[in-house]
Amino acid sequence: MATTDWREVTQNRDVSLVIVATTNQLLREITASALENGKHVLVEKPAGRSVQELEELVGLQQATGKLVRVGFNHRYHPALLQAQALARSGALGEMMFVRGRYGHGGRIGYDREWRADPALSGGGELIDQGVHLIDLSRVFLGEIAATRGFAKTYFWDMPVDDNAFMLLTAKGGQTAFLHVSCTEWKNLFSLEIYGKNAKLHIEGLGGSYGVERLYYYKMLPEMGPPDTTIWEYPRGDQSWAIELSEFLEDIELGRQPSASLSDALAAMRVVEDVYRGSAA
Repeated sequence: MATTDWREVTQNRDVSLVIVATTNQLLREITASALENGKHVLVEKPAGRSVQELEELVGLQQATGKLVRVGFNHRYHPALLQAQALARSGALGEMMFVRGRYGHGGRIGYDREWRADPALSGGGELIDQGVHLIDLSRVFLGEIAATRGFAKTYFWDMPVDDNAFMLLTAKGGQTAFLHVSCTEWKNLFSLEIYGKNAKLHIEGLGGSYGVERLYYYKMLPEMGPPDTTIWEYPRGDQSWAIELSEFLEDIELGRQPSASLSDALAAMRVVEDVYRGSAA
């Protein structure tokens, strides 16, 4: 069945799982309708435009008992999967801090597209690529306890931010220093994870971001130049396929998804903290 009315999908009794991949202003409404009609939902990040929208979805998800996974697909890039495995193994030792940069250069007319309209997007670069870096910081450092940051429009003629800078402090005292930008000009993804025994560096996401690589720098007892291992992942991006496969397994097992509405809500709280601080 093909339709131009999403309500025909969310209300269809033969549908058990709905994937919501729309502009941000519709994410909450479609997800809510799907939940109210007894569907499981995979919703693209950021899953809503505000903390209020996400709190409403969290309450609805808890009331219906249906599963919701949020599309933080960067967790499933091969370099990130390997990095998470190394961190869980204790190879890094005690975590210290994360440094992340993510950006692109836009295109002609970018400041007239939907992402530049706050009614449609809820914000600018911070709510777009920024939530990915916030989410990944939480994956490696845990819950964020304090947020400092600044969002600014430097170049594009639009009422939303084109750059955002964040200094996040986790509950354990670790720090994440993050910068997202749509004035990067050359597309960039770089995430460095520092432990007391080793450092990981993920660079590139494939395509225009460059070949995806993971660098593992292991400190030696005598210190000095570390032992270095490099993994390269030249194949296409499989993160969405892995994400969907895991969600289907979540549904089969009745397991709460690892990337949940609570994770989206935590990221959005950081986003709103930064926006409030920037407006002060």
